[in-house]
Amino acid sequence: MALGSQPVSPSTPKRSAPSGKAASLHQFFAPGGVLSRTHSAYEFRRGQLQMAQAVEQAMEEKRHLIVEAGTGTGKTLAYLLPVIRSGKRVIISTGTKNLQEQLFYKDIPFLEKALFGESGPGRLSVCYMKGRNNYLCRKKLYDLTDQPVLSGLEEIEQYRAVAAWEKTTATGDRAELAELPEASALWHKLDARSDACVGQKCSEYERCFITEMRRRGMESDIIIVNHHLFFADLAIKLQAEGAPDAGILPEAAAVIFDEAHELEDVAGNYFGISVSNLRVEDLARDVESSLQHNRMMSASLSGALGSLRDRSQFFFSLLPPGEGRFAFETRREFLEENGDEFMALNQALTRLAGELESLPQKPEEVFNFVRRAHELQVQLGFAMESDDRNTVFWIERRGGRMNSPQRHPSASLRAGSGMEKTGEMSQGFRGGRQNVFLQATPIDVGPILRECLWSKLECAVLTSATLAVGGGFEYIRQRLGLEHARESVLPSHFDYESQALFYVPPDLPDARAPQFTALASERIRRLLEITRGRAFVLFTSYAQMNDIYQRLLGELTFPMLKQGDAPKTALLEEFRLTPNAVLFATSSFWQGVDVQGEQLSCVIIDRLPFAVPSDPVVAARVKAIDADGGNAFFQYQVPAAVITLKQGFGRLIRSLHDRGLLVLLDNRILKKQYGRVFIESLPNYKKTTEMRVVEEFFGSTG
Repeated sequence: MALGSQPVSPSTPKRSAPSGKAASLHQFFAPGGVLSRTHSAYEFRRGQLQMAQAVEQAMEEKRHLIVEAGTGTGKTLAYLLPVIRSGKRVIISTGTKNLQEQLFYKDIPFLEKALFGESGPGRLSVCYMKGRNNYLCRKKLYDLTDQPVLSGLEEIEQYRAVAAWEKTTATGDRAELAELPEASALWHKLDARSDACVGQKCSEYERCFITEMRRRGMESDIIIVNHHLFFADLAIKLQAEGAPDAGILPEAAAVIFDEAHELEDVAGNYFGISVSNLRVEDLARDVESSLQHNRMMSASLSGALGSLRDRSQFFFSLLPPGEGRFAFETRREFLEENGDEFMALNQALTRLAGELESLPQKPEEVFNFVRRAHELQVQLGFAMESDDRNTVFWIERRGGRMNSPQRHPSASLRAGSGMEKTGEMSQGFRGGRQNVFLQATPIDVGPILRECLWSKLECAVLTSATLAVGGGFEYIRQRLGLEHARESVLPSHFDYESQALFYVPPDLPDARAPQFTALASERIRRLLEITRGRAFVLFTSYAQMNDIYQRLLGELTFPMLKQGDAPKTALLEEFRLTPNAVLFATSSFWQGVDVQGEQLSCVIIDRLPFAVPSDPVVAARVKAIDADGGNAFFQYQVPAAVITLKQGFGRLIRSLHDRGLLVLLDNRILKKQYGRVFIESLPNYKKTTEMRVVEEFFGSTG
């Protein structure tokens, strides 16, 4: 898409209005209107027009807006058209890469054609941005050319492929490198993470892909990002306190947050901190690589690096034992017993910084290494010594075992610990070694967002198919600190009562009872025989998924796929192409997954998706709400579970022609007082507690 030429104030028009600006939104969306004449399959949806009118009004009045638009509303066109008509620079932040690509490659070109005619595509200046670690750093690539740090023939071949690609790519986006494995260790040595960036002082600054992306953003009308990039950028700007080169996103008149139900967790990651032995090792490796490349390695520096590695490994191995994520409630006692080791790690960071600062005629990246060492000291001190009441301190262990006298198994299964901001690999470990993360996460992000985001934006639009609980937005407003916003709940375009049957078995035991798994497994088998497979079976835990999968292995005649046996995209593709397949999966398949048609005719959920109460962040939020006189179960735990359940069930009906069965095996929704909140928050599905009705439904719909 074409780029504009002049950066301008975010609030002023940057382009001439599209032809037909004087036309009302109704004339664009109505039957026989502009959009229906552009696309033969376009359907008028009243909710889409209502949303577009609400977004346009919010932008004109400089007000915030929260809008739930049910699946099938067509919300992307509903907010894109007012954005284009406004003439202002707008950032659109999404929850998934798939939605970013849909906006950039499909929805915006469609609207350009509708508004500007056949010459439309390219008339708007649109920029599609990803996180820095998706882009190649040319300086790192060149610096690696003459270094013996590539491990094995496979990595050498990957390096050659990247070096050849660098000569032709215009974007530096690794997505263009189809032959590079998703978990490539080489890419971590070459990506453009901010940790190793020296900004304008870099010899490749003018040719840098991040520099070019920042320029495109400054010249663009619409900037498409994801939530992780948006909040990483915001956190960097807050930390830099207005430094001109901080961040890559320009100022904008408005921000559209699509899939806004994810904002609390993402913001919490980036407003917190994460210090790990992996992060210390990354610093040591980068220093070593740079000094060897510049032939500046000395015995004293080599000793400082060795000491840092040893001190880091020993300190992190001493942290309290535990599996996965767990609260670090004994920090004071730990420091009383292990204060010497804590101080030794601090001193090792100080020693390395001092050795680097004393280097004569040092390359620019050395100043960055010194900054990183000091930043690690400050964040380590905060994680170990701070008494901030709005912060929960916790530990996460990932990977194998620590190479130390004290070894603890890791069974972390949850994501979202803030690794993205340090550039650490999504697996959480490299080289088979266990890695330990010291985490500090805000308990309540609302006040932070109120001060540094909502009060600074002219207009923010928060939208998703799952924002309301019991028909209102009190939960999302409270969690995000968003006051004085307009609100709207729009109906879906789908006829849920005729398209979907919602079945809850009244005879199964409580989902927390020991006998539940065996009986649930048998019920799932019966249901899948009725639906002839064609199902997602979604679980709230890996343990439950694996247990029921094993119980049904050999019992079902349908192809069985399981999360973890292949990458997510490969599993989805195999599911789409395999008749009567059944996919067993956990949290990552509850949202952002779209399978239309008969191939997905059933979604089974094992139990109400309450967050794990022992999770340190969840536990801290529950404690804070209760301590403040509230009722955390009804104010936090139930609403959060409602939104998650709505997301999971939302996988089934994706078009007007879809039909299918929704199953919740947890009959607490029928028996507990809070069950009513779930039922009132779900679309108006046809409901039953009888298997006979399920059989009849599939007898008539096939």
